[in-house]
Amino acid sequence: MVICGDDGLAHRLAVELDAVCGEVVTVVMPSAADVHGGQVAALHRDPGSAVHLHVSTRPDEATLRAAGVERAAALALTYRDDQVNVTAALLARTVNPSVRLVVRMFNRERGSHLERLLDRAAGLGDGPAADTSTTVLSDADTAVPELVAAAAVGHGHTLQVEGKVFRGVVRPAGTPQHATDLATLAVLSGAHEDDPASQDSAETAGEDGTQLLPDDQTAYHRQFTHGRLMLEEVIHRHTAEPARRTWHFRPLRWLRARLAHLPWRVFLSRQLGAVYGSLAAVVIALATATALFADEHPWWKNFYLPLLDIFTMGDPATEESPARRILQLVAGFVGLAVLPLVVAATMNATEAFRTASANHPPGEDVSGHIVLVGLGMVGTRVLDRLRTTGHRVVAIERDPRARGVALARDLGVPLILEDATAPGVLELARVRQCRSLLVLTRDDGQNLDILMAVREYNPEARVVARLYDDDFAATVQRTLRASYPDALTRSRSVSALAAPSFAAAMMGRHVLGVMPVERGSLLFTCVDVAGHPELEGRTVHQAFRRREWRVLAVGPAGGGTGVPGADAFDWRPAQGRVLVAGDRVVMATTRRGLDVLMTGVVRTG
Repeated sequence: MVICGDDGLAHRLAVELDAVCGEVVTVVMPSAADVHGGQVAALHRDPGSAVHLHVSTRPDEATLRAAGVERAAALALTYRDDQVNVTAALLARTVNPSVRLVVRMFNRERGSHLERLLDRAAGLGDGPAADTSTTVLSDADTAVPELVAAAAVGHGHTLQVEGKVFRGVVRPAGTPQHATDLATLAVLSGAHEDDPASQDSAETAGEDGTQLLPDDQTAYHRQFTHGRLMLEEVIHRHTAEPARRTWHFRPLRWLRARLAHLPWRVFLSRQLGAVYGSLAAVVIALATATALFADEHPWWKNFYLPLLDIFTMGDPATEESPARRILQLVAGFVGLAVLPLVVAATMNATEAFRTASANHPPGEDVSGHIVLVGLGMVGTRVLDRLRTTGHRVVAIERDPRARGVALARDLGVPLILEDATAPGVLELARVRQCRSLLVLTRDDGQNLDILMAVREYNPEARVVARLYDDDFAATVQRTLRASYPDALTRSRSVSALAAPSFAAAMMGRHVLGVMPVERGSLLFTCVDVAGHPELEGRTVHQAFRRREWRVLAVGPAGGGTGVPGADAFDWRPAQGRVLVAGDRVVMATTRRGLDVLMTGVVRTG
């Protein structure tokens, strides 16, 4: 495997392929002196690691050949610049038409075009019909499912198969099976931590060790003394998407709805009341003086003329009585003093009205919701996923031009356009009553400030924070878990969340995901039964191989390498169901089991 990149994703991907998947990896980075290059260099110096470092400023043809792309099974291009990744992908197809490509792209449309172009180019080559797939991924897209799952359901790594989402969840020793449990993935060691992939659980593993994909008898007998990692269905099916705007235009109803939601009360502020009250008192005093000393007009002019004088709109009273001329001068001087205050107060109220009109805070009856801070690229996709799956969300974003603001308004999501660190903003979002908080801004310091503030407001809330620096994220998580042991706190970098998806794509499209389990890992694959003697003609029960693979779901085989709709799969297949050539199965496998299944190597020992 070859990885070309310039940030933390390249390092995290190398760790994933080396430690979890057992692959030999060459990493190409611009420098070995920066943070991420130094981390990869440390892996290279580790005798137990199969990671090699090649330093090059750009991924040109010479660099790709020097890194061994001609012999590589897969190449990942993870530079932050889309153009660099596109150029390198085209060169790689020339150097090795059969290499499996995984390309990081921020522009979805461009990525889709590139994927079709490179797959077409691979099909025109003279080489063998190998798995020459091209997969274009966005680290934001791949991180979204786990961020959503962490906020919505808590612990556990997630697995997606089209419309359904699953997670690995630990059942402590003695806990009965839940209705949503689909299969036992592992019997854990003596450490029954809430996160089977955490470093804490790995370091405290007991003598018995972890048993991946145990048989039913072992799982049953050890459930009373050991924790179990179960595959749980998180979302049974997507709820209907919230209705988008419809344009059945009814003017009166539309006008009433708009006027009813406008924050008119800002014009009743104490400042505005004081300024206009003072102006009214001045007008009344001048009107009274006009009536007493220069009453040569109808009574209504006693109010009208002072107003004109204050706003300097009247004609000079040169032909009027001395009293009227004096009062006009007094009104002019009063206007000079009062008008700036009137203008300033009116402008402040107008700005407050505009800001409050953009905001749509939640009602006082809202509780049990998810507060989402940050509506950038990641936050927008998280918001869309949360609303699609029927969760109640309150969004906070300080930039009114952020890409997710329009989506929040379109979906009718309560929106607060303020800085989440400003006093009162988190309370306005009702964080005391929320069940989860997702902090997804681009500022690690701000994310930490928000996270600590929410912990003070609501110690029991489930908190998930996006932090760019991996070491910083681990430190924050350990500290907060120590300070609030009964609360769930997760701090993750997007690169750490995205790495398993990139690793799965590098290993082939049949791999749907990788789930770390203490010191081991499980891979989830989608396989056509036809051509696999270990599966074809056997029942689901007979197809099970202890510590190698387990059939999770059965459905009809589809064309291409994609996965058919999840509703086509039976996720609770009868153990006596016979697998035939027209079936496709979703399986949990160990790395060794996947090698046997894909290559047909006869197992020994």
